[in-house]
Amino acid sequence: MEKKVEVLIVGAGPAGLSAAIEVARGGARVLVVDENGVAGGQLFKQIHRFFGSRDHSAGVRGFEIGTRLLRECENAGVEIMLNSVVWGLFPDMTAGVVFFNKHNVAVRAERIILSCGASENTLNFPGWTLPGVMGAGAAQTMMNIHRVLPGKEAIMVGSGNVGLIVGYQLIQAGCQVKAVLEILPEVGGYKVHANKLARLGVEILTSWTVVEARGREKVEEVVISRVDSKLQPMAGSKRTISADLVCMAVGLSPLAELAWMAGCRFGYFPLLGGFVPLHGANLETTLPGIYVAGDISGIEEASTAMEEGKLAAVSVLESLKRISPAEAAGRRKVISQSLVSLRRGPYGDFRQKEKERIFREFEKVKEGSGGYH
Repeated sequence: MEKKVEVLIVGAGPAGLSAAIEVARGGARVLVVDENGVAGGQLFKQIHRFFGSRDHSAGVRGFEIGTRLLRECENAGVEIMLNSVVWGLFPDMTAGVVFFNKHNVAVRAERIILSCGASENTLNFPGWTLPGVMGAGAAQTMMNIHRVLPGKEAIMVGSGNVGLIVGYQLIQAGCQVKAVLEILPEVGGYKVHANKLARLGVEILTSWTVVEARGREKVEEVVISRVDSKLQPMAGSKRTISADLVCMAVGLSPLAELAWMAGCRFGYFPLLGGFVPLHGANLETTLPGIYVAGDISGIEEASTAMEEGKLAAVSVLESLKRISPAEAAGRRKVISQSLVSLRRGPYGDFRQKEKERIFREFEKVKEGSGGYH
């Protein structure tokens, strides 16, 4: 069975939905495929208000942004296939898709936008396979999507924004957060988030990490330790804390398997999550016609993902001759300025520099050198 579309978007998160809206408004037929039962990606787990400016939905909660994007998709005539998995992406712009977990379909597209998101990193330590050890995103899904409290007493490992925000949401859900551990000497996330936890009496321990989880059939207690300058546990510093939940907020990695499979060239950018498909300023990869947007192009925030979705859509519309080069250049300039402003500040400047490094590596590949196959 075969299906033809002008634009295939893989992933119905903030980047994919934003891209779909722009593409559909530009007059192109677009299909969005997502393996989940609900579109919106991470947005419907985010009950906190966004930071930044009004232009970037500051003060609006993530699930409200998700609802707005879905409404705009419906109004624009976007076709969204949920509970559907893209299992393969081939050089001839064909994607193997299992629709509704039943029908295997070859989707042929003129352009493809990969907005597959990211997966949570984890830590390995004795007891890490016990029930009660999970990623912070998994705990957030249980609480905010399924309304299930993942534990009563928690240890959060990682003090980036994810760890701090999910830690606060655990408290809101009725869980006692015993401590937030950060292996580095300083808190990684915004101080406003850390201060909210501190005011509630949560210990935020920098230069500490988890070394063991103990329990018979589930986590019952957690052993933590101070670390030295080489990030190794220090003798005589261990503490044992009663807990039934260990949440790990230790970073994300781009979900880029489809880009690897298609043959895109990659570069290694640890500050953006690891291996990232090389792409130009217009978000097109080294394979003409395949674009990336959101966390697959480097781990950032949801606001940035939405802007990248728009940017990829503009590039796609120009390549399909749905808009003129002049209009595309004008729209790209506005979106690019928005992206720079989102990456501004002590927690964002490095992302802009890394993005520029990706663009330079992309140009090297075009010249015949650089990048991983």
